[in-house]
Amino acid sequence: MSQPKPQTYANHARIDPAFHYFLLPVLLITWIATMVHLARHPHLGSAWHVVLAFALILVALKSRMYALQSQDRVIRLEERMRLSMLLQEPLRARIGDLTERQLIGLRFASDAEIPALVARALSEKLTQKQIKQAIQNWRPDHFRV
Repeated sequence: MSQPKPQTYANHARIDPAFHYFLLPVLLITWIATMVHLARHPHLGSAWHVVLAFALILVALKSRMYALQSQDRVIRLEERMRLSMLLQEPLRARIGDLTERQLIGLRFASDAEIPALVARALSEKLTQKQIKQAIQNWRPDHFRV
């Protein structure tokens, strides 16, 4: 089995081809087709199909969002544990001051650069994107949904 391509800031976003290139387009096309059908043949049944097609889009999006939120909770826990092992006082006492988004961004930083990056994140109130852009040695996360 081949090794995954090394992750960087430029390529770390995850695309799920089945979701992004098949499921969502099919659901969007279906919703548009039901609206066209409703415009051409106004009827309660046609209106219901529009509502149902939109509900299917929401089901797909919410299902993905729930999985991502669940992973974010695990990432927060993992990063708090990791930081408690890597940071010295007084930074260790400030782990709770990091936002959820900052913790999620820090997961990509190597152990060696964590102390300086955490200090910067806290003092400069770095965003998740700014943290990711500041990382020099990328620690990949190949398990993200």
